[in-house]
Amino acid sequence: MQEDQRSVAAVHDAAAVGQNMTADVAALEALTRVLVSIAWDSAHAAPPGVTFPQMRFLLILQALGRVSSSRLAGALGVNASSVTRLADKLEARGYVVRGTDSHNRSVVTVEVSASGRAVVDQVLRRRQAAFGSLLDELDAGARAQIVDAARELVRAAAATPFVSSTGPGSL
Repeated sequence: MQEDQRSVAAVHDAAAVGQNMTADVAALEALTRVLVSIAWDSAHAAPPGVTFPQMRFLLILQALGRVSSSRLAGALGVNASSVTRLADKLEARGYVVRGTDSHNRSVVTVEVSASGRAVVDQVLRRRQAAFGSLLDELDAGARAQIVDAARELVRAAAATPFVSSTGPGSL
């Protein structure tokens, strides 16, 4: 009889863990929607005509500095032809500059221009303002917990197979 009770208790414990996991995952899904919304909305601080993929290109390129097109393609998680098309459009608007590698002239490099940096800075200011407003809604204790939890999630993502802490390039 005691063994039956332990089995029933184990089933209930497993169900509780499953429900908590579902609630935990649901909480992360809700957080994902908030974070993606902030990233999406802040990207719209870019001048008209700059698309979300172009903005992502500029954000990642600014973080990398002057790089080869192939390295940028890897950071973006796209093929080289996609980098070429995006760079063509952004270069035409004056947001990126192409060049060649001083050690290998066959390597095409790309970097964000001064006007491109201004666009990136504008978008990042809007994103940081949104995060600031969100954090201002929390009391000091909750804010500290959220910041600590965010750092832990990033750390866990870096240590977890199949989960990238940077994604195919940061947003």
